[in-house]
Amino acid sequence: MRTRMFAAATVALAALSLTACGGNDDGVRDEGASKPSAADSGDGAGSGTEPTSDRTRTTGSGESTGAGGSDGAATDQGADSDPNAPENRVPCTAANTSVTATPVTRPLNHMLITVTNTGSTMCDLAGHPILKFEGAQSVPPVIEESKPQAVTSLRPGAKGYAAAILLAGDGSGGASRQVNSLEVGFEGSDEFADATIPAEGVNIDSSLRVTYWQSDSASALN
Repeated sequence: MRTRMFAAATVALAALSLTACGGNDDGVRDEGASKPSAADSGDGAGSGTEPTSDRTRTTGSGESTGAGGSDGAATDQGADSDPNAPENRVPCTAANTSVTATPVTRPLNHMLITVTNTGSTMCDLAGHPILKFEGAQSVPPVIEESKPQAVTSLRPGAKGYAAAILLAGDGSGGASRQVNSLEVGFEGSDEFADATIPAEGVNIDSSLRVTYWQSDSASALN
């Protein structure tokens, strides 16, 4: 009786052992199908987004720019057409001006030098006039106290002014002499303009001096 019971128990244990191993012959646990990686997709776009160079970008103001478009640099349409713009100005020279020289009654022994812009573009009167009177061996020095705060600029047709002090009022300039011609030069240029002076000429002595160019005659004669 015990023998039969032991045999039956043995058979039952064997059956339970076969059930626990059920259906997987190689003993490897099935974890299910694996997910493809980005490299498995084949087109290199695993994230699903477009390359930046192929997309249209929107700026904060709502304007859009695309790859290969213009760089958006602004072009100044008016600068080149403005003859008075600083970059379009030229120096005043003998080639674009006319000059006259006229003695005045006040202040005493002064002569007003007037230059007119005869060109088509604004010109700048740098520094002071370079005066060459008839027979002069040197040019007169400039009166430093007359230097303006800014360079005088002349629109086409406009005038600039300087003054020459011809004689010392106290006689300290020595003997005077009469001159009948005057040439006026401009800083930065080797050319001189013939200045119109009175037919009877003017008298000068060694105290001859000149002012800087000014924008008005009153400033030049002060």
